Amino acid sequence: MSSGVHVRTSRGAGTFLRTAPGFVALIACLAWGVLGCASTSPYKWVDDIPGGRDDPAVYRLGVRDVISVRVWNQESMSVERARVREDGRISLPFLKDVRVAGLTPNELGDRLQTELVSFIVDPVVTVTLDEPAALDVSVVGEVTTTGVYAIHNPAGVLHAIAAAGGLTQFADRDSIFVLRRLSPAIPPTRIRFRYRDLTSGGTRAADFLLQSGDVVVVE
Repeated sequence: MSSGVHVRTSRGAGTFLRTAPGFVALIACLAWGVLGCASTSPYKWVDDIPGGRDDPAVYRLGVRDVISVRVWNQESMSVERARVREDGRISLPFLKDVRVAGLTPNELGDRLQTELVSFIVDPVVTVTLDEPAALDVSVVGEVTTTGVYAIHNPAGVLHAIAAAGGLTQFADRDSIFVLRRLSPAIPPTRIRFRYRDLTSGGTRAADFLLQSGDVVVVE
């Protein structure tokens, strides 16, 4: 899996960041234009995040993803390789514009089956992800090269760290955070990771999937 190609970086930032406690998190917050996620703000360990709809290990469709929607035995209702528009929708025969962003492929298939019962009897819908859009993820702090990276999707925290050249010798391996904005009205959520959990297969940390706009902070 490709680890990504950076599009904007800042070399040598690590030395300066080490001299200013809390500055790493501040830089990440300034990228969003908010100050509510300083290094003293509360955090949640990734293991404490509940599963279900917001499970970070579940892939959710987003803008620029390419998907196919196939209705069994109904070629005229099927669509191949539809790209999700900036408004989070795709165009489908009979249903016109359908919002797909934020849904899993299975959830979208179930929703389309419900909506198509007005047109056909017992519709069977299959949704496949043909081409996931690249993720735009910022990586700051004790990494070799800080910056904003376009990372192959799906990707976890280790992919972002690898794209930034790995950890520096000063990195605190128990203080790796992902800052994620769930709503414009609230400060970003701080999710904490241990490096050893990221490198252990089958852990919630290793299964955690990044989203576009996430900021990975290594203290």
